[in-house]
Amino acid sequence: MTHRERFIKTLQCEEIGGRVPHFELVFFLTMEALGKVHPSHRFYEQWNQMSYTEQKLHIQEIADIYIDTAKRYDHSAIFVHSNPGGFDNIQWILETIREKSGDEYYLMMHGDPTWAIPDGDTMTDFAVQMLEEPEKLNEISKRRVEEQAAFADKLDRKGHLLDGFTLCSDYCFNTNPFFAPEQFDELIVPYLKEIISEYRKMGYYSIKHTDGNVMPILKQIASCKPNAIHSLDPQGGVNLAEARKIVGDGIALIGNVNCGLLQTGTDEECGAEVRRSLREGMEAGRGYIFSTSNCVYTGMALERYERMWDIWQKYGIYPGRTAQTTIDEYSQPSKCGDGGNEF
Repeated sequence: MTHRERFIKTLQCEEIGGRVPHFELVFFLTMEALGKVHPSHRFYEQWNQMSYTEQKLHIQEIADIYIDTAKRYDHSAIFVHSNPGGFDNIQWILETIREKSGDEYYLMMHGDPTWAIPDGDTMTDFAVQMLEEPEKLNEISKRRVEEQAAFADKLDRKGHLLDGFTLCSDYCFNTNPFFAPEQFDELIVPYLKEIISEYRKMGYYSIKHTDGNVMPILKQIASCKPNAIHSLDPQGGVNLAEARKIVGDGIALIGNVNCGLLQTGTDEECGAEVRRSLREGMEAGRGYIFSTSNCVYTGMALERYERMWDIWQKYGIYPGRTAQTTIDEYSQPSKCGDGGNEF
């Protein structure tokens, strides 16, 4: 199977055998890994002044960065940023990735019209409006769902360019969700459910992302029937086994490797954390995609990610002996492929 086929079967919670799929929502360390700036960091203020030849060169390089990252780290999926923006440019980037890689990788973009935690400048006003004018917020949500569904439909009419959307509105702090459960039911659930349903009608898959302590609203998110939930953040107290009990067997789980610990923990702590996540994620035998609990962000040491990746390469495999036995027999220190320091 291609990476894309394995990823989709996992989103469908089918047994795949072999290696657990892996991807990162964003892999920002492309400068260290590839010697190129990540596409999301590029600024295209002069895009409209560029000649077609210069624009094409930029599009080609953007596509190469995404594909080269996936190839280097055996990622099954690529999250494509809308940079430079505009429908025609997004279509151009997706077409170029498909031309270069065919159907090898699952392609996704952000597509979440629901409310997220507001920034510090608007948080107080938003909180007041939630209490005093929820109907106005819901009117905005309705328009945003319609606009996002129209965008997805327009893209769908261009052919097989995108496999799905990742809904990246963050709802939670590490301690609790920003939205109380009753507010979440009123302001989020109807619109999250609707956009996921619209995507499904068009043949798109949906991955719902949010950081932090999602446990108090996890059942509500699962009721909206996304294909998968990401990032199941252990920094927010999210436990994979508990999450599986809540969401059931029909929704895939993605993430749960503590990305903060990868940056600040000892080698021993990091190794134990990666093995724990693999062991708990693989226990069901299906419906699990390995990744960090957020992304491989700027400031994380590349060698830490590569050590995590090395453990996944060695032990992120089923069937055969149980994942518990295989991972717990990890008695020799792991090394990166380049002979890096021991985990």
